[in-house]
Amino acid sequence: MKWLPRGYGGDRRPPEEVKRDGWRDLGLLAVSIDDNRLTWPERELVKQLGEKLYGQRPQTQEKRK
Repeated sequence: MKWLPRGYGGDRRPPEEVKRDGWRDLGLLAVSIDDNRLTWPERELVKQLGEKLYGQRPQTQEKRK
């Protein structure tokens, strides 16, 4: 019998499950600006938060030049 550390081998959890667990357990939110479940105002809010915390995305900077 082989023993591997957690995360090595076996099945991977789906990304949505990882995001959900991150939110529920740690209060972390991972949101794509292109998520179709969001309305336009929600996507704009995500974009504004991302730019405030981390700066503009490279492709956004090129469009504004």
